[in-house]
Amino acid sequence: MTQDIVILAAGKGSRMKSSFSKVLHKIGGTSMVRRVLGTAAQLDDTQLHLIVGHQGEQVEQACQDFSANIVWQNDPQGTGDALRRAAPSLSDAGATLTLYGDVPLIQQSTLEQMRALSTPNTLVLLTIHLENPHGYGRIVRNADNQVMAIVEQKDASTEQLAIQEVNTGILLAPNGKLKAWLDALTNDNAQGEYYLTDIIAMAASQGVEIVTVQPEHEWEVAGVNDRVQLAALERVWQQQQAEELMRNGATLLDPVRIDVRGKLTTGQDCVIDINCVFEGSVSLGANVEVGPNCVLKNCTIGDNTIIKANTLIEDSAVGESCDIGPFARLRPGTELAKKAKIGNFVETKKALIGEGSKVNHLSYVGDTKMGARVNVGAGTITCNYDGVNKFQTSIGNDVFVGSNTSLVAPVEIQSGATIAAGSTITKLVAEDQLAFGRAKQMNKDGWARPTKQEK
Repeated sequence: MTQDIVILAAGKGSRMKSSFSKVLHKIGGTSMVRRVLGTAAQLDDTQLHLIVGHQGEQVEQACQDFSANIVWQNDPQGTGDALRRAAPSLSDAGATLTLYGDVPLIQQSTLEQMRALSTPNTLVLLTIHLENPHGYGRIVRNADNQVMAIVEQKDASTEQLAIQEVNTGILLAPNGKLKAWLDALTNDNAQGEYYLTDIIAMAASQGVEIVTVQPEHEWEVAGVNDRVQLAALERVWQQQQAEELMRNGATLLDPVRIDVRGKLTTGQDCVIDINCVFEGSVSLGANVEVGPNCVLKNCTIGDNTIIKANTLIEDSAVGESCDIGPFARLRPGTELAKKAKIGNFVETKKALIGEGSKVNHLSYVGDTKMGARVNVGAGTITCNYDGVNKFQTSIGNDVFVGSNTSLVAPVEIQSGATIAAGSTITKLVAEDQLAFGRAKQMNKDGWARPTKQEK
């Protein structure tokens, strides 16, 4: 049976003090609303509805790949008003699950529990017990422990304020009854808004069964209203990622100091030092070591590779048993074959580095195809850009490139060739040749150094 999922994302979020929508602020590198949509999309047989309002064009653009039905709420008047706007798009049968774009860490397993209890005559509430329930609507039960109503904080009596079971705002209501309940809502309350929670009392008065589910973790239902709360949930998310990595066999030298802003997978016995950031999709093979302060984005790292401190790797593929860094930068399109070495202060871009080849120090290698067992001396650069176009450098196997060399592309260095230090190479170097490309040295006797002029 198809289920409607309505995600509320129309609020202004003025406490964020931001130029863009609150729900577009990120947790773990992904906007809050996309996290909620992503979780909802994992449920079977669903139709997504996204309620937008303030800066709604931004939200719609950021979420367009989810193919959600966009419903506008330009003048928000509460959660009940939001569902009323979506009501014409809801199916006649099935049920509607209400979620929130600023409650980003709700878990699929919790929503599945709610769905398992849903019937045409059952309303399912997600509630939680809090030691300090201030600000939350209270769950009011009768003497038989049946849910009778939800009372908002500002409308609650002194006795009701003592209740610790609170409403999370997440509920699953049968569509056959929901539309009539929404039509019956009024804004006769302290806020002057249409409360979705008022349907609970309507359901109870009609004999609809009201059942409750509680999440496994309190953070699943924590909302974000300002940047302090955003930061708190960021730490929760990172703690969950760190614990999962360690359970899967990775060693984190300090689990508090790691940031996963995407998806990180690790082989057995990986070791990750402090302050590392992983963005997008990153895969580490077995026995990989990542030193402190590294940033890895959308890359794969082969088994037994060592990545030393302060290295950046982006959109690259690194083979087995490579040695990278410290202070290396692998830019998009870099591919390292087995046992390649990229040393300190080396930058690569669209570079294929062959098996066992070494670029050890202070070099730039871009738009290059390099064979096996090449040695590139310190200070070597591939001059791949003429100011308009990019050109490729081709280096064969077993080439030795001396220090402080410029390889002016397009150029080919064939296998076994040697390039003398300090050379500028502009044309083909054939197999096993020694190439010199230096200007003639001139020495002048009696040359006077310049002196500082008086001002």
